[in-house]
Amino acid sequence: MSFSELGVAKWLSESLQAMQIHTPTAIQAACIPEILKGKDCIGGAKTGSGKTIAFAGPMLTKWSEDPMGIFGVVLTPTRELAMQIAEQFAALGANMNIRLAVVVGGEDIVKQALELQRRPHFVIATPGRLADHILNSGEETIKGLRSVKYLVLDEADRVLSNSFSKDLSRCLEVMPEASKRQTLLFTATVTDAVRALKEKPPAKGKPPVFMHEVDSVDKVAIPATLSLYYVFTPSYVKEAYLHTVLSLEKYQDSNVIIFVNRTHQAELLRRTLRKMNFRVASLHSQMPQSERTNSLHRFKAQAAKILIATDVASRGLDIPTVELVVNYDIPADPDDFIHRVGRTARAGRKGDAVSIVGERDVERIMAIEERAKEKHVLLKEADDDAVIEKSLTKMSTAKREALMDMERENFGEKREINKRKHEDGGKKKKAKHK
Repeated sequence: MSFSELGVAKWLSESLQAMQIHTPTAIQAACIPEILKGKDCIGGAKTGSGKTIAFAGPMLTKWSEDPMGIFGVVLTPTRELAMQIAEQFAALGANMNIRLAVVVGGEDIVKQALELQRRPHFVIATPGRLADHILNSGEETIKGLRSVKYLVLDEADRVLSNSFSKDLSRCLEVMPEASKRQTLLFTATVTDAVRALKEKPPAKGKPPVFMHEVDSVDKVAIPATLSLYYVFTPSYVKEAYLHTVLSLEKYQDSNVIIFVNRTHQAELLRRTLRKMNFRVASLHSQMPQSERTNSLHRFKAQAAKILIATDVASRGLDIPTVELVVNYDIPADPDDFIHRVGRTARAGRKGDAVSIVGERDVERIMAIEERAKEKHVLLKEADDDAVIEKSLTKMSTAKREALMDMERENFGEKREINKRKHEDGGKKKKAKHK
């Protein structure tokens, strides 16, 4: 089946051909025709299955029939995902002079307000920053949101979670009610909260919600081509075991993502590994947006072979070739683990995931194995003798030097200062309104 047969516009089908995208994936084939019929849609499919085109295709087709602005809004949980989605919209709509606004934190808010006032065709945003504009940027800026035809929640399980609920409610307040727009939800994890939306009665005059799941996390947790390994280590020498894993012959030329739970740990590990002459980049919330973008570009271009990331990078990011994922810290939520390891073994390729398990992580690993229906296997090559012989002293020294560098540069304090400034600014604004 071709994209033309699914009903997308001829110009868009030609754009897809030019991008070497010839055959629709399962989620695209299922959802595109139903969205074009005017149905609200819930699409569940694992990362890398083409969800963005599943909603962008029908939206761009309908927009080209009536190219007004703002035609559609896409809400997504992270800045990186917003930029990635915008890149795809821009590539697909390049021949049609499509106008996009990316509205995310870490960028100039005044410049964003001006972009919104110019009525771009599509707005790709994080809920927090769009809510900020709704609160503070004035009616002229947000006026275009009042007539949008489409609202997309990308990584819907995250956007619908409690951490985004206030911001999401604020965004919905200024958009047309559900009966006057199409709502499209896409996610790799179809949670009970997402499923419950299917059971809600449709808005007056609207057909029932269309729902389709293709190999979503609930159905296929771990790809068959992914091997899960663990090393068991005292928590105070984890970095030495990490060094041993990265130095194994089979991983020396691999593209690697190392996941950690905290920003401070990401920065410490980046500096430590750099002192050991690894080509490493990092991705975490304390980095300015320009640095985050640069880190991703370096990793994609293989200028850096290792990317150290907090979970901000584990969802949806299009990083095509990752041979190894390392869980340096074990996540509390098993679904976060599944999203992390989903960065490798994509599109039928082989991949490995190695979890570095400390004495306090055993319960988490057991919960993950129950959720994933898959057991970890001991990585025998990373044994105690190898660690003591090759890694322990060197990594301890490198870590100590990295910690001293971070203390000297007051890493973390700048963030607190900026946070206080932001909070003080918000209090002043509220005081003015009283």
